[in-house]
Amino acid sequence: MLRERGQAVGGDSVVAADGDHGNHFGKRVFEPDNKHERSALWKGGIMKCLVAVLVCVTLVEGMIPLNKHKSMREALREEGIELPYQDPALKYQPHEFSSSANMYINNYADVRNPSCLNAILHTADGFAFDFIMFLSFFTSNQCNTQTTYYGAISIGTPPQSFQVLFDTGSANLWVDSIYCSTRACNTHTKFNPRQSSTYSAIGKTFYLPYGAGSLHGTFGYDTVNVGGIVINHQEIGLSTNEPGQNFVVAKFDGILGLSYPSISAGGETPVMDNMISQNLLSANIFSFYLSRGEQQGSVLSFGEVDTSLYRGQISWTPVTSETYWQIGVQGFEINGRETGWCSQGCQSIVDTGTSTLTAPKEVIGHILQAIGAQQSQNGMYMVDCSQVNNLPTLSFVISGVAFPLPPSAYITQHYQNGNQFCSVDITPTYLPYHNGQPLWIFGDVFLREYYSIYDRTNNRLGFASAA
Repeated sequence: MLRERGQAVGGDSVVAADGDHGNHFGKRVFEPDNKHERSALWKGGIMKCLVAVLVCVTLVEGMIPLNKHKSMREALREEGIELPYQDPALKYQPHEFSSSANMYINNYADVRNPSCLNAILHTADGFAFDFIMFLSFFTSNQCNTQTTYYGAISIGTPPQSFQVLFDTGSANLWVDSIYCSTRACNTHTKFNPRQSSTYSAIGKTFYLPYGAGSLHGTFGYDTVNVGGIVINHQEIGLSTNEPGQNFVVAKFDGILGLSYPSISAGGETPVMDNMISQNLLSANIFSFYLSRGEQQGSVLSFGEVDTSLYRGQISWTPVTSETYWQIGVQGFEINGRETGWCSQGCQSIVDTGTSTLTAPKEVIGHILQAIGAQQSQNGMYMVDCSQVNNLPTLSFVISGVAFPLPPSAYITQHYQNGNQFCSVDITPTYLPYHNGQPLWIFGDVFLREYYSIYDRTNNRLGFASAA
């Protein structure tokens, strides 16, 4: 069982919110299977109450409030630089899994649509024994779903502090370093390995191509501290060259990935895997709560489930590929009517690093037609703001459960020069099918509606309606 806040961890059962066993997803109710399981859940909570008390102390120490900032793309736009449209799925290309120490990070500036592009959220693999990290959530003036979620970590002895981006779509930790002298590096905090008594060099380099340039670096090992939790002998990437404009305006100093080790550049061990091997978590899970609109309060939790952040029950679905957090989708509905697009199965990558809902190129036109969207001169797909409440609900069927996205989830209202306009936060991907199945990306549009739990022990994902 995954531990709710104040409860113990153990077993493999579904967690329900504070006595609420209703079906909030409309298809299926998840409850303990039998009396023995219910008894085990109750006894587990009682027997480990002392552990829960200790965890609460750790949580207080690990809470990190973060500030709002503009996205990379919005900041570049204010300087007169518009990054080109890029397929959000480019970072999932097969060459990412080659034996070389390369990792494709094409969309770290992220995209919403060709002219309203978005900064990316990337996830953290490096937290220990049940703590919650508060994430920054910001809204840009012109594209108010442009979100970046990042928080503080420290590296080395004595500790050097950095702001990092948290990404379920990558697996490595890297930060700016003194070995880099480009403008992008010079505008950020840089790690100095010479000032750390626990640093050791590996002698291996890496290369990470992205949209408007590339990132070169070298690997080393050091102590990583996140929220007062220490991971020993952690692989870190130190940038040596960051050409281009992308990272110049970024408010973060590096990226911390939460995907599986199979996609780690250089074959290095991700932070989450070191946390598991060093027994730093009471349960090998992490979870995301992404606040809606301009609200603060986005949270990344490790080792626990916070029942105050969701309603109803958690429904689980297995990971279909232990590379990214990839799951199967059995159906796609528009206003409750099955489209048949996933009748032979679809796949979806759950990626905190993509802000939009990304649909296969074969169906994106049908979705936009059903919504009644029209393409504007600047390439954005727009709808009549007065008709937003009348737009269809889009639903995904996952392991027998329907997960609806109301119009408020996929439509963004903008204000510019006193005028209101509404755009569609659904973008196409041109990535080839996965084993013959169309690929979707569940980015922030989906994740703001559903509290998400990532279970490494059982290789499964859980979703519940966000509070």
